[in-house]
Amino acid sequence: MTDSGTTAPGTAEPATERRSPLDAVHRAAGASFTDFAGWQMPVRYSSDLAEHHAVRTHSGIFDLSHMGEIVLLGPGSAAALDHALAGRLSAIAIGQAKYSLLLAEDGGIIDDLVVYRTGEDRFMVVANAANAGMVAEELRARAAGFDTFVSDESDDIALIALQGPDARAVILETPGFGVDGPGNDAEDFDASLDALKYYRAFPATFEGEPVLVARTGYTGEDGFELYLAPDRAPRLWEALRETGGPRVTPCGLASRDTLRLEAGMPLYGHELSRDILPVQAGLGRVVALDKVGDFVGRAAVERGPAADAPVLVGLTAEGRRAPRAGYAVFDGEGDDAREVGEITSGALSPTLGHPVAMAFVAPDAAEPGRGLYVDVRGTRVAASVVTPPFYQRTK
Repeated sequence: MTDSGTTAPGTAEPATERRSPLDAVHRAAGASFTDFAGWQMPVRYSSDLAEHHAVRTHSGIFDLSHMGEIVLLGPGSAAALDHALAGRLSAIAIGQAKYSLLLAEDGGIIDDLVVYRTGEDRFMVVANAANAGMVAEELRARAAGFDTFVSDESDDIALIALQGPDARAVILETPGFGVDGPGNDAEDFDASLDALKYYRAFPATFEGEPVLVARTGYTGEDGFELYLAPDRAPRLWEALRETGGPRVTPCGLASRDTLRLEAGMPLYGHELSRDILPVQAGLGRVVALDKVGDFVGRAAVERGPAADAPVLVGLTAEGRRAPRAGYAVFDGEGDDAREVGEITSGALSPTLGHPVAMAFVAPDAAEPGRGLYVDVRGTRVAASVVTPPFYQRTK
């Protein structure tokens, strides 16, 4: 799931600056901050490169408390979400999560989401920070007529992510975790964590207070996302850091962006927008056209984009000159070359050591292996079309 800081088209700018419940912790650690959808969030602590490598080699801890959490409760919740979203949410089991899309009537992507089923009649929808208020409003409107209550609980939930190959071991070693239920046993927690599959979650406790433990993330690494009350977040953050020591590096949103890019994960406002249909972004599989009943955007998705509509591809290049968002893509090196697309995200990959990028290009320029050129500040840099992800962890 994404965590765009870009304000979506048609959304009002946040009226006041917001701060995470972990703000004091970040400032004490010397973090540099940036405005992120109206929130003051850490962009880095030391260096983007060091934080990126920490996640790939050990683990990184992220504050994602700016994300939105909208809860649907009631016997009609599953049916309401099947109508409101592109996926079949009624099919997921209790404790399962699913990536989905909130579409406009014209098929454009309003937001990409992760939906957790936390009870028979209870779902939690996690939205991007910039879109959280709009997602809550859309879900309320689309749930009208269904037996469900929609509640925006974003202010009541903090989110900490621990990502990287050491994440599981650090959580298992951190004292204070237990299962949610009679006994609150640490051994039961360890067994539950060991049994937890990807895109699954279970209710637990930390020092006696509720925490939802999810095996999800946005870095391309194994890892966990921990949802809990805002006033408990600083204590959990410090406990994970104390236990993990040098294996746990505080990471800002800059390294998170290069991590997700290497993993080929789209970012709202870059690869996803109101102007893009799911199939153009390679997300046609997310739309359940075979589910019973209508859903918002179905007719437009079934019609599909125009034949010449751009499609999302990955690009790799040699050297050190990285394509950046907004750079033009051409089908040749000369002055008579045709402009065929535009970069949406790009960077010099810290893990791979060469430039990687995602771009929307004309369909006739999207075949893997196709040679293209990116205009990098006036110089045409050769690139090749590839299918993301650029990086995959060893499992």
